[in-house]
Amino acid sequence: MAELFQFELVSPEHQLLSAHVAEVIVPGTEGEFGVLKDHAPVVSTINPGILKVRNDDGGWTEYFVRGGFAEVSSGVLSVLAEQAVPVSEISKDQLDLAIRNAEEDASDAKDDQARQKAEMTLSQLRDVAEALKTA
Repeated sequence: MAELFQFELVSPEHQLLSAHVAEVIVPGTEGEFGVLKDHAPVVSTINPGILKVRNDDGGWTEYFVRGGFAEVSSGVLSVLAEQAVPVSEISKDQLDLAIRNAEEDASDAKDDQARQKAEMTLSQLRDVAEALKTA
């Protein structure tokens, strides 16, 4: 049995999860990374993607997260996401809307930096849509 640690997943709307879990896979901006009990302290920004949580029974729960950051400190992983939704609750229509919004953001960008950021988000959302098709 895996050792458990405290995990908190929070979005601006509400706290989605506060539980003892075995493992969390985070879509960090420097690449996906896993967190287990006694992980070294770290802070990372996160990309839009799928955050995976392994429960104490060994089952996995997945959440779509859109931006934010993750912090491991004092044996606790906290993810503060700009948006977080259980994958089981995502509709194709919601994802299509997010993609259309990102396309508009890219076309309405006032400068190169804003355009690059919007295009990166759009690319990541399309990747998530593709990943959900195969899930």
